[in-house]
Amino acid sequence: MNYYLGVDIGTTSVKAVAFNGQGVPIGKRSFSYPMAHTAPDRSELDPDEILRGVTACINEVTRDLSPGRPELVSFSSAMHSLLAIDERERPLTPCMIWADNRAASIAQGLSLNGKGKTFYNATGVPIHAMTPLCKLLWLRREEPALFDSAAAFIGIKEYVFGHLFGQRPVDSSIASATGLLNSQTLDWDEDILRYISVDRSKLARVVSPRHIISYERNGGPALSLPPGTPIVVGCSDGASANLATGASGNHIMAVTIGTSGAARMILSGVGVDSAMRTFRYHVRDNEYISGGATNNGAVVLQWLKENLLQSDDSYEQLFELAGTVPPGSDGLLFIPYILGERAPIWNSKAKGFYFGLEIRHTKAHLVRAAMEGVIYAVYSIGKILAENRDITELHATGGFSRSPLWLQMLADVFNVKVLTFGEEESAVMGAVVVGMEAVGKDTAFQRQPLAIYSPSPSAHDVYRERVEKYMRLYEMVKNEF
Repeated sequence: MNYYLGVDIGTTSVKAVAFNGQGVPIGKRSFSYPMAHTAPDRSELDPDEILRGVTACINEVTRDLSPGRPELVSFSSAMHSLLAIDERERPLTPCMIWADNRAASIAQGLSLNGKGKTFYNATGVPIHAMTPLCKLLWLRREEPALFDSAAAFIGIKEYVFGHLFGQRPVDSSIASATGLLNSQTLDWDEDILRYISVDRSKLARVVSPRHIISYERNGGPALSLPPGTPIVVGCSDGASANLATGASGNHIMAVTIGTSGAARMILSGVGVDSAMRTFRYHVRDNEYISGGATNNGAVVLQWLKENLLQSDDSYEQLFELAGTVPPGSDGLLFIPYILGERAPIWNSKAKGFYFGLEIRHTKAHLVRAAMEGVIYAVYSIGKILAENRDITELHATGGFSRSPLWLQMLADVFNVKVLTFGEEESAVMGAVVVGMEAVGKDTAFQRQPLAIYSPSPSAHDVYRERVEKYMRLYEMVKNEF
């Protein structure tokens, strides 16, 4: 049986999933890697380890399904990554990822001098340390010799493509999240490039997400792919997740919580938020994804389990424990900004804290309050997207969708029904949707939700009050960080 292969390059792992023509997964592999924090505010990945992961996942899935062959391979990737390479495609830096905050002072300076607003209006990307724009300015200031000698500045998907396929184009979906791409022309913005002193020759060529490369062995790592296999560049993980679940238009919002989290809607046309609270990235054609991301998703539970509680309990056991506590955690509130924060506050210096601790609060309260805090962070983004729109359903993806408790919290906080479609396949399925479009295949298969969660009016009443306090608390303490 032939199949369609999607590959997602994520923050902590690569996933490769093969789908049949009806959109049913028939084979999958994953490869995990650690996030390195080599200094305060630094979050990095080893690009060669990711390359090994992509190679291994593709080869293992194709061998598992032999003698079937892939009709195509299409890619999804996390946004905001940056590394410098030399003329031989070797990395001069680790891969700086979205969670890297070393450029926080750069971002603050841009916001204060007025350039930030101008750049945001041109690109749709809020000014924040996550962006390659700010990371490049940091490299120019802190590593001038490296900055001047680098042959190119690229993201992790381009690095993988360069080594596996001998070309390293960047799709407009990923490029539009760099802070360097003009959202109207879908080309590098010359005014911004002049400002950061980067020649466009050092950046990848911008292509459509449907751009195809014909696979030929090029001297890089060997792939178990037949010559001529269509390699589709694909798009970002956020766009892919929306496409996979059909979260498009004015009434459906996608919420993803993996290591980080996001709320997103696919809308027609270019448009930005006058208050610079949300992003507007290209998807394909005249579709743009509007939304925002939080740095602090399931990583909050990992931190709580390993660092604060130092618990041997499984996450399932912790969720079960949290379920013994009522909505609102008996007055305990957690602000989850342990990695700083992106949308909607765009404050790299933000910090996390518990508020309202009493002697009656237990381990169960700490866990539930942390879970609720993550949902409040996502809601603070979603409420902006919902302005002047009637949101009728949320499509939930990401690792948190394995937890019925977390999904019910999501429905109760937003007061909207939540549909879940399976946590592992969303980004890779979205990549396959783009790939099938690229080769002219029908993508009309419909994904049926695995579960639907309806909001509880009484729980929503509690959460409405808690969210308001959450937002007031941040405003009260933000100048103390």
